[in-house]
Amino acid sequence: MKNKTVLRINFIVTFLGFIDTQFLMPVIALYATELGAGTGFAGLVIGMYSITNTPSNLFFGRLIDRVGHKVPLLLGLLGDALGMFLYSICRIPMHLGFVRAWHGISGGMVGPATMSIAVKYATSLGKGRAMGLYGMSIGLATLVGYALGGTLTDHLGYDSLFYIGGGLVLFGLLLSFLIPRGQPATESVSEGQSDSEQNTIGSLLRRRELVAAFYSIFAQYFSFGGVVVLLPLHVKEQGMSAFHVGMLLATFSFVFVLIQFPSGVLSDKIGRKLPTIAGLCFGMLAIVLLPNFTTFPMLAITMGLYGIGYSLLFPSIGALLAENTSDEERGRATGMFHALLTAGVALGAPVMGWVAEFTGVELGLALSAIAMALAVIVVVITLDNKGRTSA
Repeated sequence: MKNKTVLRINFIVTFLGFIDTQFLMPVIALYATELGAGTGFAGLVIGMYSITNTPSNLFFGRLIDRVGHKVPLLLGLLGDALGMFLYSICRIPMHLGFVRAWHGISGGMVGPATMSIAVKYATSLGKGRAMGLYGMSIGLATLVGYALGGTLTDHLGYDSLFYIGGGLVLFGLLLSFLIPRGQPATESVSEGQSDSEQNTIGSLLRRRELVAAFYSIFAQYFSFGGVVVLLPLHVKEQGMSAFHVGMLLATFSFVFVLIQFPSGVLSDKIGRKLPTIAGLCFGMLAIVLLPNFTTFPMLAITMGLYGIGYSLLFPSIGALLAENTSDEERGRATGMFHALLTAGVALGAPVMGWVAEFTGVELGLALSAIAMALAVIVVVITLDNKGRTSA
């Protein structure tokens, strides 16, 4: 099968493998309270996905290096589909907590597997372009999930949302059978290399390009965690509703999807450093501006600017990962990438929420940009001006 065909299938599978989680984002807290959860336990239920997903990404990333990407992908999608069905039979909050934990574990197979496939077959498009399309598929899942999750629940009920989400994941599972198995990395590694295999994570963290990519994705999502918590509070203070929050997040997601591929093309042409720095700077500017605006049109424009920052950053740091890892460690690298993504939100949301208790919502929201400012310093120090691909 041609590389481009595999990439196209993988991008569809990535969209279907992420949309179930995005469907749940607008409604999972409400579902928890309907089952009898208090506010605190509802927050724990939401966070349980990240709590299990972060170590799961790391563990299954290593497994992908040993057995190849296909089997973990199939098992992850099957686990996600089962998880969506299990949501529908929850009767008490504790049940929901266990299902969220299951969902986080199975999702930890899907992210590293789909990203490993994108990296492996990226040569025909150029790594920046391929990672741009990969980011586009995730962004599109976010856009559609945010837009339809609440709407489907309002019109059809929670169970129908769970069944529809699970059905889409099952369709992705069927498509995944078309993806070539790929060779496990260990087949090309001799027994004498076992020690170096165990030190692969440390080896990854000693590469300047990967340090830049890993810290950038963590900082990006740490700041996003602050936005997710504090933007709704700021919007509410201006007399707007949850509908406006949803539309602002949809604006962000739409711009993110729209510019992903052109950003990947730009990254292939001029290298990874400048788009990465530009993306971080656009993101910082948007976060600092957000608390200064009180009208929906200006907030929407600012969230569009935030989407530009995301779309400039993602293809370049994905390409840095693709260009600076070997087949033997690609699963672990993509697992760490997704683990840091999840951990960023999981830490950013409570930390910036706590900061806002002392500083106020507006200042707390602006301070969420600090992590991205530190990432700019890391990128400037660690990356040179090279990094163009030969594709």
